[in-house]
Amino acid sequence: MVLLHVLFEHAVGYALLALKEVEEISLLLPQVEECVLNLGKFHNIVRLVAFCPFSSSQVALENANAVSEGVVHEDLRLLLETHLPSKKKKVLLGVGDPKIGAAIQEELGYNCQTGGVIAEILRGVRLHFHNLVKGLTDLSACKAQLGLGHSYSRAKVKFNVNRVDNMIIQSISLLDQLDKDINTFSMRVREWYGYHFPELVKIINDNATYCRLAQFIGNRRELNEEKLEKLEELTMDAAKAKAILDASRSSMGMDISAIDLINIESFSSRVVSLSEYRQSLHTYLRSKMSQVAPSLSALIGEAVGARLIAHAGSLTNLAKYPASTVQILGAEKALFRALKTRGNTPKYGLIFHSTFIGRAAAKNKGRISRYLANKCSIASRIDCFSEVPTSVFGEKLREQVEERLSFYETGEIPRKNLDVMKEAMVQAEEAAAEITRKLEKQEKKRLKKEKKRLAAIALASSENSSSTLEECEVSSRQPLPLGEDLKP
Repeated sequence: MVLLHVLFEHAVGYALLALKEVEEISLLLPQVEECVLNLGKFHNIVRLVAFCPFSSSQVALENANAVSEGVVHEDLRLLLETHLPSKKKKVLLGVGDPKIGAAIQEELGYNCQTGGVIAEILRGVRLHFHNLVKGLTDLSACKAQLGLGHSYSRAKVKFNVNRVDNMIIQSISLLDQLDKDINTFSMRVREWYGYHFPELVKIINDNATYCRLAQFIGNRRELNEEKLEKLEELTMDAAKAKAILDASRSSMGMDISAIDLINIESFSSRVVSLSEYRQSLHTYLRSKMSQVAPSLSALIGEAVGARLIAHAGSLTNLAKYPASTVQILGAEKALFRALKTRGNTPKYGLIFHSTFIGRAAAKNKGRISRYLANKCSIASRIDCFSEVPTSVFGEKLREQVEERLSFYETGEIPRKNLDVMKEAMVQAEEAAAEITRKLEKQEKKRLKKEKKRLAAIALASSENSSSTLEECEVSSRQPLPLGEDLKP
């Protein structure tokens, strides 16, 4: 006869329940469905064998994290080993989560079952749990569930803080928006200032440099030899600075009033500040990518890698994608249009912006894009699931793409992937050890600073307390003023 036990995880603890007088589990489903809502009938089927309450909210959070990750916690192990029969083959344990059931079956050897009648029994246990456990009320159970829910949510949000990729998604989106805005505003400055100095448009092509020059020159009639040095500094080209000076003397532009120049200079300064902020944002994005996805950024570049992460939604989602999806990521409209019209499907999506695609010949663009997508998929998985992410694998994968590109051009046979990965493993272990060593040094320095700060605070507080005592003694020794008598 197989004994059926049910494991129920609650915010207040683990509960182990047994089914009374059950021979065939499959025959139990209709009865359970009928009596789940009736407490009296449900008591005739289920009885509480053991209840293991959590000692604190921290222990409850640890157990909830372990259950969600499919790990058998020590509290759960102790409960099962203590209250389940020793003959494991005669025991069938019902659990709600298949992951924790697989872990219990692997580590403890009990046969586990999910779904079907187990789901109905757990539904009834969840409904009548405060009546099954003595001393537990419905209100206290709800409070425990609410508190554990808040703690669990906060822990999930704080999980993996250093490798969070939301900042990368927002940064690359803002960077793309800034590029569009800066181009639009720069064209407005070119048109506006071009009425006064039209020759400057042909000399200067860069938008940010043009806005700086429009802000510096102002009225072209005031441009002279004294400002030539500053022009060379802005343009970083002596020939262009000389050409601007010559063009200002023979310009065909219209005269402009002072108030118009003030508005043009003000707007140019805004565009210049936007371009400077764009540079700082790009630097920030590079630093975040080097922390979160160093291999992907070393392989395909920070901007393209960040766009892939943003389009996928997160680094984890990108790591789950196959290489065929990564290859056409960003070209979904073209893909569905090709499927609808039965035309040729696109060869590349966002990875088209990589330098490898541009360097490949026209006949090899599809091949190199497929190969590059394969390496991007590998790099994203390494970044997502490695404990200490390094750029070693990304550099080795980049070397492989370079060798494949030269193979298509010259026919030189590239190295085998196994040999390259062996080299990368050795270098990655060294790099990870170096990073761990640096982190330990930083932590030691931080602890020393914290210790000195606490010692300084303690010393200052002791000095303040001693000075207060001295003031009290001095005030007690001072004589009373004349005319005042001590009262008993």
